[in-house]
Amino acid sequence: MAETGLLERPLNVRLPNELASQLDALSQSTGRTKSFITNEALRNYLDVQSWQIADIHEAIAEADRGEFASEKDVKIFFKKYGC
Repeated sequence: MAETGLLERPLNVRLPNELASQLDALSQSTGRTKSFITNEALRNYLDVQSWQIADIHEAIAEADRGEFASEKDVKIFFKKYGC
């Protein structure tokens, strides 16, 4: 678990009613605060999704070097994913 301290800062987020209700129910059922549950959910999501940061930086670097997919590569990609 991350250390708490001066580096923490508040963040206001608008939630759809259904999601807010689910968060309320989970908080009441588990005895955990909504803040704790939200922090854990965000941490887990970011852990799973953070790979995109490196991929985006690498793609930009490739483009800066002039490395682009060939027409053949593009066709293979779209064929692979049924597009």
